[in-house]
Amino acid sequence: MPAKKYIKDIMIGIYEYPHIDSGFSIRQAIKIIKKSLPGKDKYIKPMIALVFDERGLVGTLRLRDILKGLEPNFLRPLASVQGYTEDTAGLSIIWDSLFDMGSKELIERPVSEVMDPITAFVGPDDSVVKAAYLMIHNDLLILPVLEDKKRLIGLIRMIEVFDVLSSGVLDSKKNNLISLRVRA
Repeated sequence: MPAKKYIKDIMIGIYEYPHIDSGFSIRQAIKIIKKSLPGKDKYIKPMIALVFDERGLVGTLRLRDILKGLEPNFLRPLASVQGYTEDTAGLSIIWDSLFDMGSKELIERPVSEVMDPITAFVGPDDSVVKAAYLMIHNDLLILPVLEDKKRLIGLIRMIEVFDVLSSGVLDSKKNNLISLRVRA
């Protein structure tokens, strides 16, 4: 049986992600995020910015959140209509013209209106399994690691959680096969 892994064993520093003030506009966030991207090459890491206010970390901002924040308001209800299937050709024409007109206003909205608020966190001595549970059930790619439920000391990403748990599953299956061969 593999050794139990803790968050402190695999967490990363908070400075690996761009930081944005919750009062910044979507325009300012876009500029900060674009500067932090590693160039024109394909980027395989999920792009997330950390959103802070005077209290500390209050949310995360994904590229998806920014694009959703630029979506014209009247198109949003279409996604919630049961059985609605997009006429992508028609919608793309609408989107093209609205991005030119409406996004000028929407881009000035504060990121606090489009960010994902922090709803879950882990401590450094929590198990990786707890992180996996919280990530799965809250649809999160990262979780803040708080010491004493107050001070942000790092982040845990889905990739590290996946690596630890998938390796544990593969190792336990391998050990089960070995023990079956020994018994036979």
